[in-house]
Amino acid sequence: MNNFKKIGLTALAGSLVATSVYAGEISVAGSASWRISNHAGTEGGKTMAMGNQLTFTGSGEMDNGMNVALSFILDQGDNTVDTTATTTTTATGGPFDSHSITVSSDAMGAITFAGEGASSAQNTIDTTAAGDIWDNTFTSAAGAAYGKPGNASAGTKTLLWALPSMVDGLGVTTSYTGSTTDAEATIGYALTYTGVEGLSVSYGVGEVAGNTAGTTGADVTTMKASFAFGPVTAAMSINDYDITGASNEEQSSYKVSYTVSDDLSVSYGSETHETTDGTDEEFSQISVSYTTGGLTATISETDAENVGGAGREQSKWNVGLSFAF
Repeated sequence: MNNFKKIGLTALAGSLVATSVYAGEISVAGSASWRISNHAGTEGGKTMAMGNQLTFTGSGEMDNGMNVALSFILDQGDNTVDTTATTTTTATGGPFDSHSITVSSDAMGAITFAGEGASSAQNTIDTTAAGDIWDNTFTSAAGAAYGKPGNASAGTKTLLWALPSMVDGLGVTTSYTGSTTDAEATIGYALTYTGVEGLSVSYGVGEVAGNTAGTTGADVTTMKASFAFGPVTAAMSINDYDITGASNEEQSSYKVSYTVSDDLSVSYGSETHETTDGTDEEFSQISVSYTTGGLTATISETDAENVGGAGREQSKWNVGLSFAF
């Protein structure tokens, strides 16, 4: 494995020496959204929120035939303010969000180095079949937000390599996240096969960084599949978290979607979060989506059972509009 890494890095370094980039194009794409939500009972009542961001993308071709692309996101929601400080300050980086640079060619594939907002190979496929409906601001009996299951998200300074095609329909991605002063380096990989019409099967393995003493960390495995037959699409997934020195977790999920027309679809999804300490939480959601042009309107009803392991039942509906421009 070490020899393979050395050969790959040496070949990459050699190909990038003494090159220049021709003038390329810069494009800007934007998105915005608005939603109103309502928690049943005394869980918070009605709330409203919005989202907005601009994605800047520039690309060009080097004189050795390779392509270089830069992506940078401007997101007002990333402009976190510390209201507890004596003097109100904006978090480092302000409204600047995920950014990355990608070098690619047919022979090499695509190598992406990402700063903020990086994803490990496993993290690129770990969204549940139902779409992470657990992430819906439900609260435990003590009032704390529902805790997201562990994953191998990279955060910053990650190298992601989408290998060139070796088998028709098979995509292979690997990643390396460097170490920090209190966390070890991690690696990950993911395989996705789409060689059969309507079928998608993925398998990924990653690591949650342990500290330098080796007392924390986790191994994360994702398995998922979906199949589309006419207007019906069925999907399922399992995320398994083997956590060092803590209760292990497993998140299973499924979703069935029906496409009524090119614009209208209806879906039902379910997720179960189980831990070895006996805490099982369940989430379900039914949603309707309508798309016309760059506008997407959604209505959903989400229910949760045993949140926080204390038998707490909650429900929430959402009405949202999103715009792509």
